[in-house]
Amino acid sequence: MSLKITKVTARIGARVSGVDLTGPLDDEQVAEIREALNVHKALVFDATGLDDAGQEAFLRRFGELTTAHPTVPAVEGAPNVLPVDSERGRSNHWHTDVTFVLNPPQVTSLRSITIPPYGGETLIANAAAAYRDLPEPLRRLADTLWAEHTNDYDYAVPDEAIDEAEAARRAQFTSIRYRTAHPVVRVHPLTGERGLFIGGFAQRIVGLSAGESRKILELLQAYVTRPENVLRHRWSENELVLFDNRITQHYAIDNYDDLPRRLHRVTVAGEVPVGADGERSRAIEGDASHYTAVAPVPVAA
Repeated sequence: MSLKITKVTARIGARVSGVDLTGPLDDEQVAEIREALNVHKALVFDATGLDDAGQEAFLRRFGELTTAHPTVPAVEGAPNVLPVDSERGRSNHWHTDVTFVLNPPQVTSLRSITIPPYGGETLIANAAAAYRDLPEPLRRLADTLWAEHTNDYDYAVPDEAIDEAEAARRAQFTSIRYRTAHPVVRVHPLTGERGLFIGGFAQRIVGLSAGESRKILELLQAYVTRPENVLRHRWSENELVLFDNRITQHYAIDNYDDLPRRLHRVTVAGEVPVGADGERSRAIEGDASHYTAVAPVPVAA
């Protein structure tokens, strides 16, 4: 039986029905999900009955898993599962997952564990639509630019304004320092689409000053986060959201007071990004081999 794919917005997002994530999927179903992901960038599934092991098994159909994170601890007994827990910090900044390493994950999944009664939505933005929105002179400029991504990023909050727990989380997050140069425009290996590959970990444009970099990155980022390019997903119990980490950004809205919110994240190892000129990303600092293998470049259909 073919899956039912229902669009959520014009530019990003679809809900998938007609598939049971708790059981084995056949090759045709996996191919349909991959094609839907290529088209819609973010997919929402009913995950009733799915546990950590089932989430891992589902994601393995798309490639080798990464471990939970290069520096942040996994769920106990599940080294591939990252707890995205409000008690461990809030990711209320736009980012693509783990772009500070040479080959960031290709696919990210988030599964709802504890959902607040209000707020706590996840925003997901289509970076390919953002690139297409650029005026032609900006597209030509962006095609030539490279950016350094690092986990030692600007939190925009002075050290003296944070408490001890947040200071400890920051120290853990940067316990291994990573810096990687990526193309500002990444070519998707399956679709050939170009997308803006920036986000919160992109701190400097190669060859420009910090001030110049900030202005250019803010200009390009404004196209990514245009409302037309963004899916605002309101979580329900027993849901799984799958998104293409190569060509999206996301943001967890901090609008649920001090209520608990917890998701479990599993990611699939990705390829080394390639720019518009065919040049591949390059690592500058930090070894992420304990975190992820390098996925082979897929062959487009």
